[in-house]
Amino acid sequence: MNQKAPNDRKALRHNGYNKSDRRDKPQNGSSGKCPVYKKCSGCQLMNLGYEEQLALKQKQVNTLLGRFAEVGKIIPAPAPYRYRCKVQAAFRFDIRLKRTVSGIYQSATGNVIPVNSCLLEDETADKIIVTIRELVRSFKLYAFDPHTGRGFLRHVLVRKGFFTGEIMVVLVTPTFAFPKKKDFIRVLLEKHPEITTIVQNISTNPMELTLGTRENIIYGKGYIEDTLCGCRFRISPRSFYQINPRQTERLYNTALDFARLEDEDAPRIIDAYCGTGTIGLCAAKRLADMGKSGEILGAEANPDAVRDAEENRRLNGISTARFVCADAGELMEELAAEGDGCDILFADPPRAGSDEKFLSALCRLAPKKLVYVSCNPETLARDMEYLTRHGYKAEKIQPVDMFPMTRHVETVALLSKLKSTSYIEVEISMDELDLTSAESKATYDEIKAYVKERTGLTVSSLNIAQVKQKCGIIERENYNKPKSDGTKQPRCPESKETAILDALRHFKMI
Repeated sequence: MNQKAPNDRKALRHNGYNKSDRRDKPQNGSSGKCPVYKKCSGCQLMNLGYEEQLALKQKQVNTLLGRFAEVGKIIPAPAPYRYRCKVQAAFRFDIRLKRTVSGIYQSATGNVIPVNSCLLEDETADKIIVTIRELVRSFKLYAFDPHTGRGFLRHVLVRKGFFTGEIMVVLVTPTFAFPKKKDFIRVLLEKHPEITTIVQNISTNPMELTLGTRENIIYGKGYIEDTLCGCRFRISPRSFYQINPRQTERLYNTALDFARLEDEDAPRIIDAYCGTGTIGLCAAKRLADMGKSGEILGAEANPDAVRDAEENRRLNGISTARFVCADAGELMEELAAEGDGCDILFADPPRAGSDEKFLSALCRLAPKKLVYVSCNPETLARDMEYLTRHGYKAEKIQPVDMFPMTRHVETVALLSKLKSTSYIEVEISMDELDLTSAESKATYDEIKAYVKERTGLTVSSLNIAQVKQKCGIIERENYNKPKSDGTKQPRCPESKETAILDALRHFKMI
């Protein structure tokens, strides 16, 4: 929620949206939009009605991925508000207000925007955080000051099991010292008996909103549980678990439907980037419900996540799955070298997508079906370009709106191995694959010359890259990067953006 929101309104007008169509009021009955909407920048699309948000995301996925296969209609969220079941709030002593505040941390300034209630966050979690802030004041405790290194509370994390209702509160502090702990916890539980566990986490990391590796269970069992696609998952303070469980079920069920588990009697499945094992265990559960066995192998580089995955496997009594701490690409290389095959591979990489090493190993292992779950359609387009040039064909693409009010969209793609035993392998670098059909229609120099001739304006390559990115045109990796870490990029002025958009239309790039 700390990234700066782009100026999407102008791009939307160029995409056929009218100002008169916009609804500024949230659809949950709240009067007016969020009072810190412009300061927070977490909800980049809250100025649009939900149907408009869906249309914008649909168009983005169609533009980036439509050349590979038909794109299904985006699956909307049943509740576009209050869907976040993981809520974090930073704490600071505000010198101007002369009191402790809690809310949204801004990485650019180091400030905390005071927030009592966020329209995206679970309402109970918000209320618990407000109560903790009041208790900090009444018990004369102080928020941690990163400049002096003094103070008690750094931030608070609240996690709620959507389907179980269990609630975990994590108090993040710089040391184990907890003045007036018994009374503090007693009052907190009296005000919120719905809390099922409280954990104190010790973090000395200078980065805000991070958890440390040392913990002290103050109340309850130290974790909560939730259900997903018929499986039960244990969620500890540092476990990865999707923040929108209701929509996660739709995402995972789509991925399982795409995999067509019924096609194989006893499929061998690899769950790459498996995290805490959610997709692999849900696949095992569906196979069991079909009366099938199969074998699931999960690979994850994070040892803590692997331990959680093994615990979740035991919790669900699944004997057909196992999880290893390994780089997924290296594991697939080893399996291919040993002659092991794979029927279905699930891949759910981070936002940066898969690297060439992983994709090369995947093609060498040659699973019959690949179900690719992505949170970034731009990197998914890049990776699908590689895969379709190396023996795979895209069959289905389905966007899912996991995070309403934001620009983010999840996508599930099904790719199948071509049956032909003879196809030409061509070595192509990932940088070459970043050249899109739209990009090839006009060079940057041609766009600059057109703008100069028509308007007299001088535009830079960065200006063009920023406008092309808004229009969903994939760029080579180095086009839109600052020259060094920490360098702030200037935004393209509105007059130049208008001129560049005119040039892109002239060259039939949009």
